[in-house]
Amino acid sequence: MATERTFSIIKPDATARNLTGAVNALIEKAGLRIVAQKRIRMTREQAETFYAVHKARPFFGELVDFMTSGPVVVQVLEGEGAIAKYRDVMGATDPSKAAEGTIRKVHAKSIGENSVHGSDAPETAAIEIAQFFSGNEIVG
Repeated sequence: MATERTFSIIKPDATARNLTGAVNALIEKAGLRIVAQKRIRMTREQAETFYAVHKARPFFGELVDFMTSGPVVVQVLEGEGAIAKYRDVMGATDPSKAAEGTIRKVHAKSIGENSVHGSDAPETAAIEIAQFFSGNEIVG
């Protein structure tokens, strides 16, 4: 497997509960390196752009409201098969169906407040990383 990068967001439900360090510990325990990280307040425009793929879905407005409701931590993760590995570490979107020890099983409050986001493919990761980070902010 090749070394690759993926994008992560620690969502407002997790930052409100001071879980950034706990989430980062699970990421690093899985063998992923955090090569860029910053805490931001996502603007409505950023959230709408980020979740544009869901624009026609009934939950779009609620999702944008949630993602702009408090600070988030955006990250670039790097490692062998980083995209698949991080998706495994996150666990299922529904925390009741997530595997033991995953971020969502341990920390998510609900399907909507599921603590983290991770890219689903290399193309998506590249777009998502570029939305929040410039090249010199990523230190691998």
